[in-house]
Amino acid sequence: MDNAYMTQEEDWDRDLLLDPAWEKQQRKTFTAWCNSHLRKAGTQIENIEEDFRNGLKLMLLLEVISGERLPKPDKGKMRFHKIANVNKALDFICSKGVKLVSIGAEEIVDGNVKMTLGMIWTIILRFAIQDISVEETSAKEGLLLWCQRKTAPYRNVNVQNFHISWKDGLALCALIHRHRPDLIDYSKLRKDDPIGNLNTAFEVAEKFLDIPKMLDAEDIVNTPKPDEKAIMTYVSCFYHAFAGAEQAETAANRICKVLAVNQENEKLMEEYEKLASELLEWIRRTIPWLENRVAEQTMRAMQQKLEDFRDYRRVHKPPRVQEKCQLEINFNTLQTKLRLSNRPAFMPSEGKMVSDIANAWKGLEQVEKGYEEWLLTEIRRLERLDHLAEKFKQKCSMHESWTAGKEDLLSQKDYESASLMEIRALMRKHEAFESDLAAHQDRVEQIAAIAQELNELDYHDAATVNARCQGICDQWDNLGTLTQKRRDALERVEKLWETIDQLYLEFAKRAAPFNNWMDGAMEDLQDMFIVHSIEEIQSLITAHDQFKATLPEADKERMATIGIHNEIVKIAQTYGIKLSGINPYTNLSTQDISNKWDTVKHLVPLRDQMLQEEVARQQANERLRRQFAAQANIIGPWIQTKMEEISHVSVDIAGSLEEQMNSLKQYEQNIINYKSNIDKLEGDHQLSQESLIFDNKHTNYTMEHIRVGWEQLLTTIARTINEVENQILTRDAKGISQEQLNEFRASFNHFDRVRLFVGAINSDFFFFLFPPLQKRNGMMDPDDFRACLISMGYDLGEVEFARIMTLVDPNNTGVVTFQAFIDFMTRETAETDTAEQVMASFKILASDKSYITVEELRRELPPEQAEYCISRMTKYVGPDSPAGALDYISFSSALYGESDL
Repeated sequence: MDNAYMTQEEDWDRDLLLDPAWEKQQRKTFTAWCNSHLRKAGTQIENIEEDFRNGLKLMLLLEVISGERLPKPDKGKMRFHKIANVNKALDFICSKGVKLVSIGAEEIVDGNVKMTLGMIWTIILRFAIQDISVEETSAKEGLLLWCQRKTAPYRNVNVQNFHISWKDGLALCALIHRHRPDLIDYSKLRKDDPIGNLNTAFEVAEKFLDIPKMLDAEDIVNTPKPDEKAIMTYVSCFYHAFAGAEQAETAANRICKVLAVNQENEKLMEEYEKLASELLEWIRRTIPWLENRVAEQTMRAMQQKLEDFRDYRRVHKPPRVQEKCQLEINFNTLQTKLRLSNRPAFMPSEGKMVSDIANAWKGLEQVEKGYEEWLLTEIRRLERLDHLAEKFKQKCSMHESWTAGKEDLLSQKDYESASLMEIRALMRKHEAFESDLAAHQDRVEQIAAIAQELNELDYHDAATVNARCQGICDQWDNLGTLTQKRRDALERVEKLWETIDQLYLEFAKRAAPFNNWMDGAMEDLQDMFIVHSIEEIQSLITAHDQFKATLPEADKERMATIGIHNEIVKIAQTYGIKLSGINPYTNLSTQDISNKWDTVKHLVPLRDQMLQEEVARQQANERLRRQFAAQANIIGPWIQTKMEEISHVSVDIAGSLEEQMNSLKQYEQNIINYKSNIDKLEGDHQLSQESLIFDNKHTNYTMEHIRVGWEQLLTTIARTINEVENQILTRDAKGISQEQLNEFRASFNHFDRVRLFVGAINSDFFFFLFPPLQKRNGMMDPDDFRACLISMGYDLGEVEFARIMTLVDPNNTGVVTFQAFIDFMTRETAETDTAEQVMASFKILASDKSYITVEELRRELPPEQAEYCISRMTKYVGPDSPAGALDYISFSSALYGESDL
């Protein structure tokens, strides 16, 4: 109620006079307005101040416009009878909440024009204008806003008040044309013809709209400021005349709102389908790449595969993790919006459910883990192969160098023309050779063993290795055969050997094993090695130190062997023996021994340097291990702590949802800010892998554990925020207070059984590092739900409980979510649009017909909503239905997933 218009205004002060022009306009307007109602009772007035003096027609007017009976009027014609009747009328006006200031029955009975007009204006305000309200404005403001909206599209019309804005008549013509465009051709009106425009509006309104002519065009045009009350009275008649059209507009607005919700939901569904398809397609393309276990033949190629995999983990996968999380959030938000607008739940296309995407993702991560393990295993295998291949080549080269010319030597027939001394010398020489041959048997066996291991490890150039090994073995067999043949030949002439130079023989026997020892020492000092820890390299250093400890004893053996040769020279010099300078029993000379000894002494410090460099490398690796472990041992517990804190925030009832949201947002920001620590750890992990470090005794956390824990933390905070957002959306849409929501949450939590909340990978060791969170899972089984309802005062029978379960669990999943619980608790009081409401709105637009036409939809609805309805409504089939008739009843039901009502 507009109290400002229910009290008498200062305009009616008994000591003031009306503007003559205004008084004339009010007389005509108020008289016409009164007669528009009195004619319903078969009467009218001619003179407004005279015909209301006895109070009879005044009481009759009030009965007509109010629809109520007033007290029986006094029959007498005396002044006091008239005053009594007028007072009955004034009392009735006051009973309607109107305060009459300065207006008394005596003034009306005496024919006071000013007071009579003031009284009639008060009646008009109360019964014609008071109930006009647009968007909760006052009566006057509401009527003005209604006029502005209706005339806004028209040229030369700008309604700002109820006086000057109406002088040119265009505003009145626009009001008529807006609702009845068939009555006025607005395009032919001119702003410079105000009298013509006003008379057109007055005549059309009186003839076709049953609105009597209440104003004179000349009076309005010739008055600087037309009377506001007269204009308001006349314009209010248009508002009431077009009330039916307003109802249709309200119905159209409601339909537009419903259609807009449907269109937005369909857009969200399309976006979900598109994002789900893209993510599944990416997984489909990625899995075959990860399943490809065709090994490369070289270490460089396999390391490139490892680098490609690291790029995938650093660059390509993280955006997909975000997409998967966002997809789940969009799905939950869409389902909440559908539930709040009474729409059926969204069912994605086959194979695109959230569970389908989760299963596909799980399969991807399983293949991904297997691929990484395969890569590292293959790199270790290739590393081992390269080491064995190099060792094989080294031993083969040494053996081939030793065997060079041996076959020719064994095939000589020199003993046939040798003297007895020479034959005996040849025999001793051959014995020394056999000793040397036996000493090299171990190397041949090593070569064969290495070749076999290379074959077992699937070495890419195994054919070359096998060919070379076979050649060495064949040659070794031939050497054995030739050796045996030469021994047989020498034994046949053994009786020809009489003497032997013991010193030469002793030299040969000592020089050969010492030479072999030096060969083995040089081979060991140049042997390649692979270690993965400080302990392993320390073991090699210890063995090397033990070797160096044997050098003094070896030096004594060298001096003793050289001493034998010196003794030979001394004897020859003493007895004048002419020596050929060649030891008949061996090709080794003191110079050979000295040269090899110098080589051994040169290789010892080089071996020292190699071992120390490896110590430094292993120490650097150990620093990398400790550096990684120091960070991982902080990050792992930090992730676990944050997951527990987020879990506590999501189940604690203390504080409002907004406070919970702020708390979760702070956690989210802290987590985002912590990302740099994860990146730094990734960098250390990459350095470790580049250094071929695959174990770390200083921590139980691997990079895989940290990655999975981090992804689980990101998913947990995003899902928890989405849950609170949906609770806020539900609370606001359902009109639930924070106290009610807390009460619902407390009741729900009491019966929400505690269950395990586990991580994303199935690993006992992962659960050891990140223990499963004890967390309420946000759902109840039917027995818990029944107990919850009983605790809240519901008297449940089997039939009633079964009905309730169909509401809270329409898909028969066997559980009741918190959202479904809140929907049930607020279902009876929530104000939501329904299929029946939309159907009733369409019925208004269709003028109560069972069908609606394309023209009606395009006339009453905005273009986008109209075309949306036309494209989805089915053809109406019924008797006497025109061509193009559409079935709005089935369409309304389909919006809410219901069968035809």
